[in-house]
Amino acid sequence: MVNDACVLLNKPNVYGSIFRFEGQATVFNYEGGPNYRDLYPEPPPPGLVPSCAEGGVLGILPGIIGVIQATETIKIILGKGTTLSGRLLLFNALEMKFRELKLRPNPERPVIDKLIDYEEFCGIRQAKAQEAAQMAEIPEMTVQELKALMDSGAQDYVLVDVRNPNEYEIAKIPGSVLVPLSEIENGPGVEKIRSLVNGHRLLVHCKMGWRSAKALGILKQAGIEGVNIKGGINAWSREVDPNVPTY
Repeated sequence: MVNDACVLLNKPNVYGSIFRFEGQATVFNYEGGPNYRDLYPEPPPPGLVPSCAEGGVLGILPGIIGVIQATETIKIILGKGTTLSGRLLLFNALEMKFRELKLRPNPERPVIDKLIDYEEFCGIRQAKAQEAAQMAEIPEMTVQELKALMDSGAQDYVLVDVRNPNEYEIAKIPGSVLVPLSEIENGPGVEKIRSLVNGHRLLVHCKMGWRSAKALGILKQAGIEGVNIKGGINAWSREVDPNVPTY
């Protein structure tokens, strides 16, 4: 949407993006150069884009890419120097290396003559509807109910944490077993959970409840039923045990 608005208003788009330990920067729609749709003509499927909790970034990376964007903006305002138009600057923080790729306008790209329904274009509305329908079908348990179950001394359940290992190191609910969502999505985690359950009641949590709901949807298709912990470990820290760190 930002790109199309810039094209319609004939404004430069000083672009930056970050993911984990890498970043990109360029200038779109400037002095006849390419625009964002020349680099990415179609949006990725909604499920392919990781959340911040799943992907995340090195904390200093937004500053590095942001300073590059600010530098390009000042150069455009002053009309000085050579901008990144037509060049995609790639930064790898782990290797501390910069490299460039050339960008060119795509002559076959459709003409941008109006703003469109971007949620529809990106499949967001359909994904939200599917996610809501999936959530509605999954039974939930509050963190207070989980605490009461734990305090009762019951042994007929298994509590699975589907966050990433680095999150598990920061904070965990006592007695939980880590099986990351990525393992469940790729297959091995499903069988691991099947062996863990072994006739026990399955309880699943993540940071806020969305990843655990997604995991339970996958497990349900594999014939494994479970209960989602509403609000995840954030709710546990907020409502049950404030000594558990939040992040």
